[in-house]
Amino acid sequence: MPKNSKVVKRELDDEVIESVKDLLSNEDSADDAFKKSELIVDVQEEKDIDVEEESEVEDERPAWNSKLQYILAQVGFSVGLGNVWRFPYLCQKNGGGAYLLPYLILLLVIGIPLFFLELSVGQRIRRGSIGVWNYISPKLGGIGFASCVVCFFVALYYNVIIGWGLFYFSQSFQQPLPWDQCPLVKNASHTFVEPECEKSSATTYYWYREALNISSSISESGGLNWKMTICLLAAWVVVCLAMIKGIQSSGKIMYFSSLFPYVVLICFLIRALLLNGSIDGIRHMFTPKLEMMLEPKVWREAATQVFFALGLGFGGVIAFSSYNKRDNNCHFDAVLVSFINFFTSVLATLVVFAVLGFKANVINEKCIAENSKMIVKFLRMGNISQDIIPHHINLSTVTAEDYHLVYDIIQKVKEEEFPALHLNSCQIEDELNKAVQGTGLAFIAFTEAMTHFPASPFWSVMFFLMLVNLGLGSMFGTIEGIITPVVDTFKMRKEILTVICCLLAFCIGLIFVQRSGNYFVTMFDDYSATLPLLIVVILENIAVSFVYGIDKFMEDLKDMLGFAPNRYYYYMWKYISPLMLLSLLIASVVNMGLSPPGYNAWIEDKASEEFLSYPTWGMVVCILLMVLAILPVPAVFVIRRCNLIDNSSGNLASVTYKRGRVLKEPVNLEGDDASLIHGKIPSEMSSPNFGKNIYRKQSGSPTLDTAPNGRYGIGYLMADMPDMPESDL
Repeated sequence: MPKNSKVVKRELDDEVIESVKDLLSNEDSADDAFKKSELIVDVQEEKDIDVEEESEVEDERPAWNSKLQYILAQVGFSVGLGNVWRFPYLCQKNGGGAYLLPYLILLLVIGIPLFFLELSVGQRIRRGSIGVWNYISPKLGGIGFASCVVCFFVALYYNVIIGWGLFYFSQSFQQPLPWDQCPLVKNASHTFVEPECEKSSATTYYWYREALNISSSISESGGLNWKMTICLLAAWVVVCLAMIKGIQSSGKIMYFSSLFPYVVLICFLIRALLLNGSIDGIRHMFTPKLEMMLEPKVWREAATQVFFALGLGFGGVIAFSSYNKRDNNCHFDAVLVSFINFFTSVLATLVVFAVLGFKANVINEKCIAENSKMIVKFLRMGNISQDIIPHHINLSTVTAEDYHLVYDIIQKVKEEEFPALHLNSCQIEDELNKAVQGTGLAFIAFTEAMTHFPASPFWSVMFFLMLVNLGLGSMFGTIEGIITPVVDTFKMRKEILTVICCLLAFCIGLIFVQRSGNYFVTMFDDYSATLPLLIVVILENIAVSFVYGIDKFMEDLKDMLGFAPNRYYYYMWKYISPLMLLSLLIASVVNMGLSPPGYNAWIEDKASEEFLSYPTWGMVVCILLMVLAILPVPAVFVIRRCNLIDNSSGNLASVTYKRGRVLKEPVNLEGDDASLIHGKIPSEMSSPNFGKNIYRKQSGSPTLDTAPNGRYGIGYLMADMPDMPESDL
């Protein structure tokens, strides 16, 4: 038999092939033809091989232009609308300044460790969420698909909110602002104020009737709202253009979209502090109610806010970090971004309550003026004696202190008759205690406050431009959480996939710009993300800590960072964080079970909100949202466990471990970047045929990816290597 066609047979054992030199040790030394072929044989230390492979992989994958651009991208993704309209509400509702303590504790216990974990796996494996979790364990590969599904659900309605912001932004270039006064209605005989507006307020009427033109229930579609449809289209066009080139295009926009909100918040804070009543709002905000810290509900809501504020489980964090160099200090990034997020929430809270304090002061002055007129009327009618009114008080120009003094005197003297007088105490705290969040804060309370600002159109333009930028920063991360893993897995062109994704999302998103669309936004917000994301992050924690092994993961971090992370993270990832996440999941399920599923509908005749339960089909949709979001996890597990799909098809990324090392099959260009040698039993395997240039360097072939245990593969490309057995995970 000619030497060039000689077959070398070697028994496969449980030891990892460390280099090509090991594999060639049994080859005949006279085989010059084979040894002169274009082999990738590195006789240096494995560390040298690692460096070479790492540089090749990094050259292939796009990278951030600078560390600042990357940090701004992560900050833009984590700092979103929730920091402005959710955190201040929770802070006021759950004990004011006392709420900050449980929030900080849970940020250290849940937030930073899990944020660090996602940054680490993304940077280490350099893949999107699908490739990362397939890389760690094929049976848990559904985690990445679940993240993509949740990202898609959230993107559907989140961009609708950006569309609302664009609508208000476009309407802010008017003096006076269109929501400043109630509209007048003319008929044949006379002119009168719109009844729906008169019963509520100008900003409330404008939001529900002019902007949303809302129906009375989720069952009444009412057709498309063309104004909001155009705004939604504009929002998706902006997102598509920004994301079409990946981080090369979105990264440049981050300089504006991530920094501009801070400029606006600081300007708002300075302006608000110069207005009457702003200090009252801030004082009310940060007055601690320590007794509330003992309530479990406060800790549950703080944990939920920490969880969603950092964008855990969406895949955006993993996607952004996958474009980093492997020696990047992601621990520093995790701590920095987490605390920037926290201080942004505190800054937004200061701004919100400084502005709401000013608004409460304006409303309180009107209240005092109206009630003072009523007291003067009662004095003239003789219902109240002039003798009980202190002589130094002039009711025509009464101050808040003097009014409260008169109010207390009348209440004591007219103890039995006082309720019939219908006088209001006009306490500024009563107005500040009317907690609002979400759209109620941004599009009603805050817009009303801005109508009292000098140069109100300017501040309205700034505010809604800030909201749009906050939303876009989060949208970029959310879309990246879809695009990156799908491109990594199925080798699609990023430009085509981005256009398809945005076009499909716009078409589905039309349900949110019906007249009943606001109710669907509430449904998706309540049911499409909360429980699925909690389950996803729990499984991420389990995959790293128990399936892969926390000890090996700590070694990986030491190899990647150049220093060993504090043992604090070891105990957090292995014991504390899983227990806390499970507790949070149970508490969320219990809370969801105790809260009747429904929504607040706007009733036109009453000009007020009314809680309505979802119809039967609405309940089915709610359940489907949760099931579809988490379905990929058990589906992929069953497929892997039962071998229902031939792994060689490349439809699902797969990995094969040999004692902690990962082998990759680069010729499968149609599969996942993380697709590795697929598993077969040893009896099905043939011996390597050297005559087919098994180890020849293939031009245009992908380079080896890194193994997740701190080493970078086995040191050579495998073009036609038969499948190797998959070990038990």
